[in-house]
Amino acid sequence: MSRWKALSESLDPAVIRFVVELRGLKDSSGLSLSQLARRTGYSASSWERYFDGRLLVPFEAAEALAGAVGADPVRLRVLYEAAADARRPARAAPDRPPSEPEAGAGEPDAPPELSEARPQTSRRGFARPFARSLPRPEPRTVLIVLVSAVAGSALTLLAVQPWQPGPVRLSTAAAATPAAVPYSCHYTRSNGLWFAGNSDTRTDLVEVDMSGAEVAELQCLLQRAGISPGGIDGHFGPLTELAVIREQQAQHLSVDGQVGPQTWEALRG
Repeated sequence: MSRWKALSESLDPAVIRFVVELRGLKDSSGLSLSQLARRTGYSASSWERYFDGRLLVPFEAAEALAGAVGADPVRLRVLYEAAADARRPARAAPDRPPSEPEAGAGEPDAPPELSEARPQTSRRGFARPFARSLPRPEPRTVLIVLVSAVAGSALTLLAVQPWQPGPVRLSTAAAATPAAVPYSCHYTRSNGLWFAGNSDTRTDLVEVDMSGAEVAELQCLLQRAGISPGGIDGHFGPLTELAVIREQQAQHLSVDGQVGPQTWEALRG
């Protein structure tokens, strides 16, 4: 297996995760840089910069590498898009349209009868309805309309679902739906180690797409370390993975997005 040099700490965790994935694919393929260059059409020197994180590899080249080792292209696409978003500079806010001149500035006053009938124009150039006000309805008319609407709604409700005495019962499907397992963080310190009340593991391997109490414990410890995992739901998703990468980067551990004994030790210490 190749001995990779450490990635720059200035890189975004999403970029680091993608580069680490590419390095793993290259190691799995057993290809040299020159062989990889022949298979993908990108030079060996370009691949060196891609693996160092200096340049973002074109997805076509990454996809060719994934095809050589039978890797999942969907997961690779997700990691690539996250890295590309992190590398993409923030878009500048669109220029605001110039303010409109005050009404009547630079043009003669129009006769009242013409001003009243002329449609107003919005800032985007769409004609607004005529400014002429509509006649106000009589209070008695409004009351009749409201009473009719209420009566019609009541009759419709009775026709669709007639009233029946007795308590309302939930459907069998609704009653049988299990409630989500709640997870919470109750921090305690024992023998110099932090625990959050979900699991006391210090060695179990926890990785992407896993669920359960160990993942909830991981999320709580990440939150205690000041790195948001996106919530305490017990599911190891992309936000939890990025939080793990940030913690591994901060603790100068091997950045792989997986939680093993070294990462558990850093989080509990």
